[in-house]
Amino acid sequence: MSDFLKHECGIAMIRLLKPLAYYQEKYGTPLYGFNQLFLLMEKQHNRGQDGAGIGCVKLNVDPGQAYMARERSIRTNPLSRIFQGQLKDYQSKIDAGVIHPEFPDTVKKHFDYAGEVLLGHLRYGTSGVYSSSNCHPFVRQSNWPTKNLMLAGNFTITNEKDINNDLINRGQHPIFGTDTQAVLEDVGFHLDEAHDAIYHQMRDQNVEGKLIPKIISKDLDPIRILKKAAATWDGGYTIAGMIGNGDSFVMRDPQGIRPCFYFQNDEVVAYASERVALMTIFDQPIENVCELEPGTAMVIKADGTIYSDRFTAERPITPCSFERIYFSRGNDADIYRERKALGGALLEQVVKCIDNDFANSVFSFVPNTAETAYYGLLDALRLHRRTEVKDALLKANAEGTLDEQLIDKLIMGNWPRGEKIAHKDVKLRTFIAQEEGRAQLVSHVYDITYGVVKPNDSLVCIDDSIVRGTTLKESILKILSRTNPRKIVVASTAPQIRYPDCYGIDMSELSKFIAFKATVQLIKDDGQSELLKEVYRDCLEQVDLPAVEQVNHVKRLYDRYTAEQISKKIGDLVYPKNIPWQGDLDVVFLPVEKMRAALPNNNGDWYFTGNYPTPGGYAMLNKAFINYFENKDGRAY
Repeated sequence: MSDFLKHECGIAMIRLLKPLAYYQEKYGTPLYGFNQLFLLMEKQHNRGQDGAGIGCVKLNVDPGQAYMARERSIRTNPLSRIFQGQLKDYQSKIDAGVIHPEFPDTVKKHFDYAGEVLLGHLRYGTSGVYSSSNCHPFVRQSNWPTKNLMLAGNFTITNEKDINNDLINRGQHPIFGTDTQAVLEDVGFHLDEAHDAIYHQMRDQNVEGKLIPKIISKDLDPIRILKKAAATWDGGYTIAGMIGNGDSFVMRDPQGIRPCFYFQNDEVVAYASERVALMTIFDQPIENVCELEPGTAMVIKADGTIYSDRFTAERPITPCSFERIYFSRGNDADIYRERKALGGALLEQVVKCIDNDFANSVFSFVPNTAETAYYGLLDALRLHRRTEVKDALLKANAEGTLDEQLIDKLIMGNWPRGEKIAHKDVKLRTFIAQEEGRAQLVSHVYDITYGVVKPNDSLVCIDDSIVRGTTLKESILKILSRTNPRKIVVASTAPQIRYPDCYGIDMSELSKFIAFKATVQLIKDDGQSELLKEVYRDCLEQVDLPAVEQVNHVKRLYDRYTAEQISKKIGDLVYPKNIPWQGDLDVVFLPVEKMRAALPNNNGDWYFTGNYPTPGGYAMLNKAFINYFENKDGRAY
C-alpha cells in the first residue's frame, strides 16, 4: 500500500475450562493461559502500533482478594513491555518465595494474570486522544463482582452521540471521550439493571446476603443485556467483555463488518480477530476454527456453560473487503487465495498497458504486502502467454511453418519476466513520521535493484491499494523511475477508493483521497464547479436529519466520469515533478466487479461504491463532504 492507513484494532480472549493445576501438570506451567494470550496478540501485532492492553478475571476468589486486573501501555513496543513486566514480577515473587509454580494456588493468589479469563487488545486509534487512558480494555468498577465490567474491541460506533444522549436521558452523567466509553456505559447500565432486579427479588425473598452473589452470578444472562444495549448501535464491531463474576462474552456486529474467529476444545475457548492466529497458536486445522456469526454473541458463564444467540435482528451481511485486500494476515488460506485472485484479475488491464509486449516488460510489486497479488498476476500472465504460444504452435504446425527457430522465439523470447525491484532496506515504519516528512523517509526505506530494467522496458508494479497517492507521487514513483524504464504501470488490486470509512479504518477525510481529488479536478477542468456547490448545499440540507433518512449525494460527482477517465487524471496528478525521468505513466485500478469475484464472501465495498451497510455511513459521508467544501480537517464522525 503506497499510503499508510491506521486501521482496525485486534482482540484476543482466552477462557480456560480447567483448573490451573491441570495446565501445570500437562504443559508444565500454571501460566498457560497468560502465555497463549501473549502468542495470540503477538501473531496479530500488525493490528496495533498505538498501544496494547490486557485484562484478567479470576474465578471463585474469596472476599477481600483482588479478582480483576488490567494493564495498558502506549510506550514503544507496548505488547512486549506489558508481558515482560508481568513476567519479571512473576519471577521476583518466585525468588521471594511468595509463589511456588508447582503449587498453582500460590500463583493464582499472588500473580495478577493467573486467572481463568484473559483479554487482550491491540490498538490502532481511530478516535480519542493518543494516551494510555484511551487504550483498551476499559473498566467499569463496583464492589459487586457482577457489576464490574471490562470491555475491549475492534470497532467504531458511528452514533456515539446518540448513545451518550440516551445515557443522559436516563439520568446519567457520561464523560464524552470515545465510542468505547459510550459502549461501556451503555452495556454497564443494562448490566446494573439486570443485577439490581435479581438482587431486589432475592432480598424481598429474605435470601441470606452471602448467597445472593452466587444467585445473581448464576441467573445473569449477558445476551439479554447485550440485546438491550446494542439495539440502537450503528457501526462495525467485534467486542469482547468480562464481568467480574467470571462471565465472558464476545459479540459481532450484525453486518459482519469486523472479523471474529474462535476455537474451542475441552481445555480452552479462544477468540481472535484473525483465524490464522488461532490455527497457529493452538496447532489446529482450518476446519476447527470457526467464525462468529454476525449479529451473534457467544457467552461463557462462570461455571463453564457455553451458549450463543442473536442479540439483534438479521441484516444483510457485508464483511469488510479491505480486511481481505490488505489488513488481515496473508498466510490465512482463504486470504492468500483471494489476494492471488485479485492480482490475476488485473491481467486484461496490464496486458493492454504493455501492448502485450512481454519481451520488453518487467513485473514487480511494491510494497511487500502486495507480494501475494504479484504471484497471482504472474500466474495469470503465464497462463495467458501459454495460451498464445499453444495457439501459435498449432497454427504453425497446420501451416507447415513450425521449426526450431519459431519454437525458441515463441517459448523463450516473449515470456513474462518477474523481478524484485523495490527492497525494504531498513526496518522503519513510514507512518511514524509526520505527514510532511513521510516522503523523504520512504525514499530511504526502499532501495532499488539496478540493471534489470532496460530503457525500452515497461515496468509494471503491483500495489494492493492506492488511497491518497501522496507516497506514490513523492516517493514510490521517484524510486521506480531510477530504473529508467520507458513506461511505468502501477496496478492496484483495489478499485478506486472514492468514499470514506467509519467502521474502524481511519480514512474518513474525503479530501485526501486521490480518486476524489482527480474527480474534482475533472469537474473544474470542465467548468462545472457549480456542481460542487450543489452537492454541498444538498449535504447541508440533510446533515441534521436522522442518519436513516440521509442519502449519498457525493455519487453525483463520480457519475459524470468513467473509471478510466478518473484513473487517467490520477496518473496526471501523481506524476512526479522535477525528476530526470520523462517516461509514460499508467495507473490502473481493479474494477469493482472483478474485486467482487475475487472476494465472494467479503462484499463490503462501500469504499469503492458508496453503498454503506448502515445509515451512519451516509451521515458520515455527508459530513465529510461538508468538511472538504469548508476546508476543515479532521474525521467526520
